[in-house]
Amino acid sequence: MILLETNNLTRAYDGVIAVNKVNFIVEEGLITGLIGPNGAGKTTLFNNMTGLDTPTEGKVFFDNKDITGRPANVINRLGISRTFQNIRLFKDLSVIENVMVGRHFKGHNIGGFLGAINSFLNSRSEERKLYNQAREYLNIFNLDSVKNEKAGSLPYGLQRELEIARALASEPKLLFLDEPAAGMNPQETDILMSIIRKIRDMKISVVLIEHDMKLIMNICDSITVLNYGEKIAHGTALEIQNNPAVIEAYLGKDYSGGIH
Repeated sequence: MILLETNNLTRAYDGVIAVNKVNFIVEEGLITGLIGPNGAGKTTLFNNMTGLDTPTEGKVFFDNKDITGRPANVINRLGISRTFQNIRLFKDLSVIENVMVGRHFKGHNIGGFLGAINSFLNSRSEERKLYNQAREYLNIFNLDSVKNEKAGSLPYGLQRELEIARALASEPKLLFLDEPAAGMNPQETDILMSIIRKIRDMKISVVLIEHDMKLIMNICDSITVLNYGEKIAHGTALEIQNNPAVIEAYLGKDYSGGIH
């Protein structure tokens, strides 16, 4: 079943076309990869599907609803959450407070969150409820032992995991991960692969942008490739590895092997 799709999505900036008539599909329950050389338009496509940007042309449909141009907070409440290429934690808040913020966005807007600060001062029961729910998400990532530490003090790999935990706290149907393995060492990347599989087992569909080809080829059910803003291939890992257009985009037309 198709959970999300774009129809000829185009985004131009002052005449420069960053994404050109891209048809992109996310199947429910699967891990979908989005790859391409630097500047291919991957993050621009992400932003136009998650409400951080608005397409110049084309449509975005999620769960049979037209969400084109809707703001990010509305799209989040509909069931789409995301992380970012550059970590965007509240670094002066504790680990658990970061996840509590994410949990509060389940069914609330930013104004509601400001109201929740007052609630924290006046309602111990509300605070305790959010606290206990947040700990459930920390336990998925084995972060409960550092729940009271400042988010900014965590090692880089744990900050990445915390950002994913915060995104999950809003109970999305679809999770977008923008280069989640960036800056990670091989051991941290292996842990990340296990986490992404666990998220899929929670019946949450996943889309990820990633430059780590080992991660992409080992974990994705299907992969879409962009180059210069255009979709040049879609298929399984094996099909993508041996696709001549993909090989040329990454390695040059004279390269005779596949992508590994």
